[in-house]
Amino acid sequence: MLTLSFQEIQHHVDHQPCPKERHNMPFLRRNEISWNERFRRCVYFFLRDELDCLLINEALVASYRAFKEHNLDYPFVEMRELKPRARIVEPENPNHRHFIVMFLEDSLPSQSKTFVRFFDDNKLTKENLGSFGLFDLQDVFRQRTRFFEDSAFPVILRSVMKTDFAVLIQRDPSIRARYRFGISHFHVRIDWPVAQAAEDLGRYLRYISRDLYDKGDKVGDILQQKVYEYYGFHHMVGGRRTAAVLAARYLERFYFISTVYVASSEARSLTRLSEQGVAKYALIRVSDADIEELAQEANMSPKAFSEAYLIDKTEKYGGVGIFLVSYKRNEHSLPPTDGKLRDLNPDFRWLTVDLQLLVPPPSNGDIRPVAFPKVYA
Repeated sequence: MLTLSFQEIQHHVDHQPCPKERHNMPFLRRNEISWNERFRRCVYFFLRDELDCLLINEALVASYRAFKEHNLDYPFVEMRELKPRARIVEPENPNHRHFIVMFLEDSLPSQSKTFVRFFDDNKLTKENLGSFGLFDLQDVFRQRTRFFEDSAFPVILRSVMKTDFAVLIQRDPSIRARYRFGISHFHVRIDWPVAQAAEDLGRYLRYISRDLYDKGDKVGDILQQKVYEYYGFHHMVGGRRTAAVLAARYLERFYFISTVYVASSEARSLTRLSEQGVAKYALIRVSDADIEELAQEANMSPKAFSEAYLIDKTEKYGGVGIFLVSYKRNEHSLPPTDGKLRDLNPDFRWLTVDLQLLVPPPSNGDIRPVAFPKVYA
């Protein structure tokens, strides 16, 4: 975990705008925000890269080690599960980590508590941690531990991720002289109805103009399925991924950038939903033949390639690597350029596979990912 010295980047802020909902509008782009907000966005992106590394380790690498310690076969993700609109029914794996983390560029206004349930009783405090059995009240608890710059931040994050529902990481509104991001709440429920999320997305994409069913029940029902596809899931997925879809859609109503991470013990993957779109990380087997070929393309020996890119090398599995698939939206899942209403065809796919990469473990920070097109191989 890298550490920022916030004392070195203090920046005076005379006024911080209150986040407001911008219905059917994307986040404000760089040229639309103030100089202070640009600086804050740079800090946010830096910390999000750190969070990517931490959550990849937690969701995938730590899960793999847990299976190995129990002498169990790891349930690797198959390529068919990573295709858009794939519906895979798998049992939940108790040894696989699962969580939801929401990371916000700003902080949520109090009126959002209607749909994102963050209150005093699930705020990150010593007393609340103790009531959930996550902390011994006799131990020392420092409030600064909840901020990124504290060395114990990963420890407290791993602890609160074990609770149900989501962890909320956002900008600390009480600090005006510098930008600090930290865990504000845990055990956060997402209570926004699927119908409202579908209605919001349908208006944004111009499939409807008013309410969800203004073009009939069939269109309304299809939109409720399509909101899942928009975020890379099948509409029959379980509660944790449903909550992630609703959180991502609700947070897109604000002018700031937000990122939702969801790790599922059924899907055995880590999904990241952000302004960059949908990305999924999963562990896959890498055959000796693939290692030979990739090592040759990278001008490396197979041994050096394995040390740089794989988290494990066994006779049973061959190589074990981190696979990243990112998806891009097409004309059916982007607002029409003319702004006119259009018809909804359920057969049209809303996502296509973009990047397919074998990603080195976060511990190998100087190694670049390599192209590894396997989804449709």
